[in-house]
Amino acid sequence: MKPPVLGGIVALVVVIVDQIAKIAVLSRSDQLAADPAPLTPFLDLTLRWNRGISFSLFARDSASAEIALLALTLAATALLGWWLSRCRSGLPAAGLGLIIGGALGNAIDRIVHGAVVDYLDLHAFGRHFFVFNLADAAINIGVVLLIIDLLPIARAPDGRSQRNPPHGAS
Repeated sequence: MKPPVLGGIVALVVVIVDQIAKIAVLSRSDQLAADPAPLTPFLDLTLRWNRGISFSLFARDSASAEIALLALTLAATALLGWWLSRCRSGLPAAGLGLIIGGALGNAIDRIVHGAVVDYLDLHAFGRHFFVFNLADAAINIGVVLLIIDLLPIARAPDGRSQRNPPHGAS
C-alpha cells in the first residue's frame, strides 16, 4: 500500500472512531457533567467543552475567534495533507494521518457544536492535568511518530529505515 493511502486510511479511521466516541459521551452528557465516571485510577470520563486550542489555550467565546481557530485548523490540515501526498514511507504517513484525523475530528466539533468535546480527564496525586479526547491523543501520537522518523538512523535506498549495526559488528 502506498504511504499516502495508508495515511488517508489512518486519518479516516481516527475521524470515525473519534466522532463515535464523542457521540457516546454526549449521549451521557447530563450525567458526566455532574459526576465524572472513573475509568482507571488516573483517568475519568467527564465532559468539558473546549473553546480554545490544545488544552484550552487561547479560549475565546466570540464567533470571530471560533472562525479564526477553524480556519487555522483547516489551513494546517491542508498543509499536512500536501505533506502526506509526498510521503514515501509508512511511519511518517501514519503519523500525518493521525494528526490530520485528529485535527479534522476536532474541526467537526467546532462546526457542529461551536466547541471541541473533551472527555478524558487525566489526573494523579490529587492533581488534574488536562481533559482531552481521542482526536487530541491521535495528534500527539502522530507527532511522536514524526519525531521518531526524524531520528538519525540509516535509510535503505528504497526509503525504508534500517538501524546501523553496533560498532565493531559486521
